[in-house]
This record gives sequence, structure tokens and C-alpha cells, in this order.
Amino acid sequence: MEIIILPITVLLFSFIAIIHKNRFVRLFYFILTIIVLVLTVNVLPEKIPEVQGREEDPGPVSELFRIADDVFIDVPVISQLPELQRGCEVTSLAMLLNFAGADVDKMELAEKIKKVPFTYKKGGQIYSGHPNDGFVGDIRSWKKPGLGAYHRPVYELAARYLQPGQAIDLTGENFEKVKLYLSHGKPVWVITNTEYRKLPDSYFRIWNTEKGKIKITYKEHSVLLTGYDPQYVYFNDPLTGKKRKAPLHDFIASWEQMGRQAITYGDRLH
Repeated sequence: MEIIILPITVLLFSFIAIIHKNRFVRLFYFILTIIVLVLTVNVLPEKIPEVQGREEDPGPVSELFRIADDVFIDVPVISQLPELQRGCEVTSLAMLLNFAGADVDKMELAEKIKKVPFTYKKGGQIYSGHPNDGFVGDIRSWKKPGLGAYHRPVYELAARYLQPGQAIDLTGENFEKVKLYLSHGKPVWVITNTEYRKLPDSYFRIWNTEKGKIKITYKEHSVLLTGYDPQYVYFNDPLTGKKRKAPLHDFIASWEQMGRQAITYGDRLH
């Protein structure tokens, strides 16, 4: 505003100093004109700084969301055996929670995870339990009927041991999002199968649940992803040990076949 007012003031005072009949008034406005000119010279450089080009600052965002070419996170392995023959989901979760700083073991998680019957009768119909409603059947022994659990009851269980908002269900995301969290030091719980590759249809069967028919496989398995490189994905397997590896593309295909189920923790990365 001052950039506009000062020149106008100079012109006005100069005009009055020239046309006014009283020489004392003319002298007064002449002096005012000089004062305003001095102020204009002193003020304008401060109000109109020199515009200089600058390099674009990418800020922290590009680094925060960078996906690394290769990653390995050193997570202590926990075996599901001998106590939990079907407990791969809660054992892999125990590894994740322990790494996040939660003081909990696989047996406590096996006790607290929501459970549903292997089969039950309702309204004259026989239904199978749905693995997204809870752990289906017996978690301890292969001698009793059972299957396992999908992401929903596992996520709900994880949220009980982490700070509010820190449990993250990545189910349905693509594998690049999984790699993003691994790149930032967060292991990822996933559902795959015991062969770490896409299975033929012959390995699946149809279950009739209250929510409708679903495809299940008894080769369903859960591991904790700890890293990857251009050729392989690395994981802790609660059945076979630490830093197991499988061909990256085969593993992704097996994970996608099982519904892209994944859970991690921390701040959400978009």
C-alpha cells in the first residue's frame, strides 16, 4: 500500500507547491515534498525485495515415502512349535508385537484371539466357521479339527497391545505398500501358503459359512516379512526359522491369492 501512496503524495504536494498563491504555503509544501521524497527512497527498497530464483526444496516427504531397493530387518524369530501346531498367525504376530516393544508372548495371544467353531449347526443348517470372524477350530493340535485365522481377528488382537492408532491393517493394498513399510523399518505380518507360490485350484475347497461360501486351503500359512531385494522376499517363518526366503514374484502371487492380507504398525504412510 505504501508503494502506491508515497508517489501520489509527492505529486499532490508538488502540485500545491506550484499553484498556491501564498508563497509561505508554497514553501511549506515544497519542504513536505522533499521529506516525502526522502521517505520514498528509504522505504521502497525495503518493501520491494529483490526476487531471486531458488532450487525447489523437496522437503522430508520424498525421503519419508521412499521405497528402498533392498531391505532387511533383524527380527528375532519365535517358533510356534511344539505348543501351537496351528498357531502360525499368533506366533508371527508375537514377533511383530515384540519388535514393536510390546511385552506379550505367543501363548497369551493364542489364548486371547477371538475363536469360532470349526463347524456348528444353526437353523437346521451346518456352517463352517469364518476365519475373518475368529480363529477357526483348534489352535494347539493337528489332531483336532481346525484351520486358522485371517487378518481381521489378528488386527483386532494387535490393536490391544499397541498404542491407539498404531496398528495398521494393510489388507487389500498392493505389495508396493508392503515394501514401503519394510523400507521404513516396520516388519509386516502376512498370510501366504506353505509353498510360497500361487497354488492350483485343486488345493482349495469351498466352505459354507453364515456369510456365504468362501474358498479355503489347508496350506494357508502366516509369516512375518522382514525384507526383500530385487529377486527375493525375506521372512521369519514360525515353522521353519529366521530369514527364510522365496522368489519375490512367486511370493507376491501367493499373497495375492490369499487376499492380500497384511498387518503392520507405526505411523500410516500414504
